[in-house]
Amino acid sequence: MFDGRRKFEICVAPSRKRSGMEIMMISEKFNITGMTCAACSAHVEKAVKGVAGVQSVSVNLLMNNMIAEYDNPASSQSICEAVAAAGYGAAPAGSEAQEKKVNDLEDHETPKLRRRLIASLCLLLPLMYVSMGHLMWGWYVPEAFARNPWAIALYQLLLTGLVMVINQKFFISGFTSLWHRAPNMDTLVALGSSAAFVYSTAVMFRMGRYMGVEQTTLVWHCLHDMYFESAAMILTLITVGKMLESYSKGKTTNAVKGLMDLAPKTAHVMRDGVEVTVAADEVVLGDIFVVKPGESIPVDGEVVEGESAVDESALTGESLPVDKAVGDRISAATLNQNGALLCRATRVGQDTTLQQIIDMVENAVATKAPIAQIADRVSGVFVPVVITLAVITGIIWLIAGASIGRALSFAISVLVISCPCSLGLATPVAIMVGNGVGAKQGILFKNATALERAGKVNFVVLDKTGTVTEGRPQVTDICPVGESSQEELLRVAASLEQKSEHPLARAICERAKEEGIVLGEVTDFQALPGWGVEGVIKQLPAVGGKSTLLKKQGLLTEDLLKQGEKMASEGKTPLYFARGGILLGMIAVADVIKPDSVKAVEELKHMGIQAIMLTGDNRRTAQAIGRQVGLSAIVSDVLPGDKESVIRKLSAYGQTAMVGDGINDAPALTRADVGIAIGAGADVALDAADIVLMKSRLRDVSAAIRLSRQVLRNIHENLFWAFFYNCIGIPLAAGILVPVMGLSLNPMFAAAAMSLSSFCVVTNALRLNLFAVGDSRRDKEHNKVPMPEFIDGFTGIDQRVLSNKKEEDQMVKVLDIEGMMCAHCQAHVKEALEGLEGVTQVNVSLEDKQASVTMTKEVSDETLTEAVTKAGYKVLDCKTA
Repeated sequence: MFDGRRKFEICVAPSRKRSGMEIMMISEKFNITGMTCAACSAHVEKAVKGVAGVQSVSVNLLMNNMIAEYDNPASSQSICEAVAAAGYGAAPAGSEAQEKKVNDLEDHETPKLRRRLIASLCLLLPLMYVSMGHLMWGWYVPEAFARNPWAIALYQLLLTGLVMVINQKFFISGFTSLWHRAPNMDTLVALGSSAAFVYSTAVMFRMGRYMGVEQTTLVWHCLHDMYFESAAMILTLITVGKMLESYSKGKTTNAVKGLMDLAPKTAHVMRDGVEVTVAADEVVLGDIFVVKPGESIPVDGEVVEGESAVDESALTGESLPVDKAVGDRISAATLNQNGALLCRATRVGQDTTLQQIIDMVENAVATKAPIAQIADRVSGVFVPVVITLAVITGIIWLIAGASIGRALSFAISVLVISCPCSLGLATPVAIMVGNGVGAKQGILFKNATALERAGKVNFVVLDKTGTVTEGRPQVTDICPVGESSQEELLRVAASLEQKSEHPLARAICERAKEEGIVLGEVTDFQALPGWGVEGVIKQLPAVGGKSTLLKKQGLLTEDLLKQGEKMASEGKTPLYFARGGILLGMIAVADVIKPDSVKAVEELKHMGIQAIMLTGDNRRTAQAIGRQVGLSAIVSDVLPGDKESVIRKLSAYGQTAMVGDGINDAPALTRADVGIAIGAGADVALDAADIVLMKSRLRDVSAAIRLSRQVLRNIHENLFWAFFYNCIGIPLAAGILVPVMGLSLNPMFAAAAMSLSSFCVVTNALRLNLFAVGDSRRDKEHNKVPMPEFIDGFTGIDQRVLSNKKEEDQMVKVLDIEGMMCAHCQAHVKEALEGLEGVTQVNVSLEDKQASVTMTKEVSDETLTEAVTKAGYKVLDCKTA
């Protein structure tokens, strides 16, 4: 990621070799000065691409910066020199404090343009009063002045000259770029106003020939043939447009500025046992710091003492505060509400979650969406074409018999009505605003390509554990029998399980803790691998576990067994408990679905997107979860590598998004057209993804797609307006309607149209701030494609998709395992074996207590046994199939 510092990113894998030497690729960010329109950014990009060693360039007109990827012989100095040779300024983005970064995003240009505009208007109004009001409509001026045409002409010359001096930036930029053979929008303005001024000055001196004859018709005709007011009006109106554009562009960076403002300025750090207040950027890794009630947390950390509720809405958009206790993670810029916390700093400076979010938003704007390529190509040749058209227009009108003044008027109109800025701003302003809207809702797009592609997705592949489900087992059903109560059943079960490390045991104990149940003391505790647990509670023997354990002791009833089998078919694990020879009941444990999973799948379907669940879990569990959330396309029993293969195969049928949260999802996230990571997941998954969902809500997947579609629609509107405006405006300015309707466009009105074109584009992009990301009422199907044949609902995936290896190149070993008693045990064994090098597939049978391991190379029995033993189970036998 790029931040405000001069930061280099060196690829881990060198992109290429030269003469046997590995070449390191460097990505560097540069600040660019002097750019005023899309033509400027196109010229800068062209100049940098011409530097030997530069591989790619992305110039951002909105943020006035550039990202270049290069290797030897290119250097930051050679790149800056190339930009300077093109007529612009460049410097590496230097190391800077947060305050300076915020200051750089502040709108400094609008106040300058406002002052220029006020000064221009103060001179333009009296100029227009005389040139239009007096000469055309007879408005009052002093008689001595009114009877002296030379004084009137000189008056217009002086006021127009002053307006040109005030707006000299147009001329400096315009003619400098023309000198470097890279004309831009300022060139058009400078040429148009200069042509009007020079022509009017020539007419004024020609008028001197008739001054000997007082009040001759020729003298007054010369006055009416001057265009001084047009030259001044063009500059003033363009300044109006520039100011409105600058103000609107300043609004597009509000999201980033708002995020930066969240960062606390100070922190209370413990130094030598004493609390010391220091600047937040002085906190170092491992520092112990204090967060008092009502204060913002200065850096990312881990709670080491205290409990409190923390408002994380600034980062995730989640309105409800989150309870924090010892061991929980906290993030910078979140608000501590009620209790004092003592924390250890785990991420500081540029590594905090807040700074990473800011970097993501900035980098998304720094990159270019593919849709912007058309506008970029047009912008590169736009200004030279317009200048050529203006010259041709003037020549045609002269040939047609028009006067020099009239022909010049049409040529000037063509120059000043043309606007390359609207083309160049159409995409980046929409991307900037869209990213800001997403950031406020906890949806972070890492680059502009991801923002564009998300709206075109045909398939969304959902990982099960931690994405569709909570990712940890929970008690779902408590079913007492006979005279026992739910409280008694839960007390006995939790008392027995409190000494077990099994995930199901922890789920039961957590439920008892939530309900405030006091656990009893257990003696003679014994774990029965593969069966359950037993012990003595209040001098009575107690037992709990699988149905076979209680059936063996003759305690299980037929009705409760059927009820347990029904829950097992729903993907739950039933556990039975008895004490003193009396059956107490059954507790079902499962990895429950997230509260919004069902709604999320419904929204994806309404948007015309095919949703598929991809999981390494067994078919039975996957089917149960699929039925609960409304998914019919399910792929189960797949390895992490197989997930990547499925995504690759699916991508051939349409744009594919992968949603996951674990390390094993990283290959699939990278392979997908759009990788979407759940914010609470592993760091590797977050790094591999293109979009990060900070709230960890599955409904944000559809929200991200919805936002992307709206941004794309906005970009299309902007591009249509930009192309339509220029395609219609230029012919009108050239006088195409004069022979037909007698209508012509005065240069002043042409300038007004130009000044409003960019403003309209930016204002349209700002409408995205009003878009309700979570509102699904207007969702429509978009490019829906049929489900591929290789995905067959509830039957898993055709094994031919998962591997192209021939069976004779593989070997299979079968392990007899003791200690597995539920789906979670099955998953642990599978995960342990899948992590071994050479293992391509693992099938674990809970019923047969066996694991079938497929390998592409020999893996020793000892290695397989050690992996299973570390997972907490016992291997009884290992044989080659």
